[in-house]
Amino acid sequence: MSVDDAFTLRAPGSGTATPPPRGYLVTETVYGTRVEGTGGGQLLYARPDAPADPPGEGRESGASDGAPDRVDVAIVDVVESPWTIGALRRSGIAGDTTAVIAVGGDHRLHSPDEFTRRARLWGASCPADGQELLCPPSAWPPGRVRGPRRVLVTGGARSGKSTEAELRALGEPEVTYLATGPAPAGDDSWARRVKAHRERRPWWWRTVETSDVAGTLDRASGTVLVDCVGTWLAGEMEQCGMWRDPPPPGAEEALSSRVDEVVRAWRRTSAHVVAVTNEVGSGVVPPTVSGGLFRDHLGWLNQLLAAESEDVVLVTAGRVVELP
Repeated sequence: MSVDDAFTLRAPGSGTATPPPRGYLVTETVYGTRVEGTGGGQLLYARPDAPADPPGEGRESGASDGAPDRVDVAIVDVVESPWTIGALRRSGIAGDTTAVIAVGGDHRLHSPDEFTRRARLWGASCPADGQELLCPPSAWPPGRVRGPRRVLVTGGARSGKSTEAELRALGEPEVTYLATGPAPAGDDSWARRVKAHRERRPWWWRTVETSDVAGTLDRASGTVLVDCVGTWLAGEMEQCGMWRDPPPPGAEEALSSRVDEVVRAWRRTSAHVVAVTNEVGSGVVPPTVSGGLFRDHLGWLNQLLAAESEDVVLVTAGRVVELP
């Protein structure tokens, strides 16, 4: 079965269908259009609103084991709804051997290379126009990033670093969003930013609001998104009394101990962790003593985490640079 067969059977959004070739079975499901070929291969053209129910909750009719039948190939419009890949994996429709085919690249992405980069992050393939693909696939599908693996995403204010970090987790079925920032009570600007972050995340992501970064990493499985290192450090510096003038005796030592604890947890975690941090050393010199203190401590912490990371990326103006 070729990918073109699925598009011929029902053009997305057309509302009309062409009778399938002899021996092909086409079924409309809550996950999308399922096509079964004469050799038993299963292909799914995914709906952008495919449910992310875990096995046993949102199953298709006819599933005998409480989980939806897994497909060999899933075609996903990753520009319209990139979170659909994570939803299909969470539901059980797409498994480790399912070849995810990324389609839908258009003007919303700045280049074909960016389209390919995103697909690679999600463990998906980008076939060329007119390319014929086998179902079941003839080769093992591209592997997606899994734990233990550490990714540090750094950048300046409004650089797009949080968006990039979230992008890297969209293809995963199990994501813990670790929010380290303070509660937005009384700060309307901060409350709006927190609300915007929540609304763009898939509903099945679990949110944990805590400063216990080390403990969360030690207990974590699946994918963990930490946003962000800078707000965590600012909170710990306050707890240790670093903002006082002068700081109390032992403040530096207390902060150093907490930083070491997080770095050790970062090193030993078994999860796939993506952490957002602030790039604070490229702007003007902070005009206050506390600002300079924060810049220096965060700069050192960024170096410590980067030294223990498999991937470090710099985001600026929404563009991503992978650092060697």
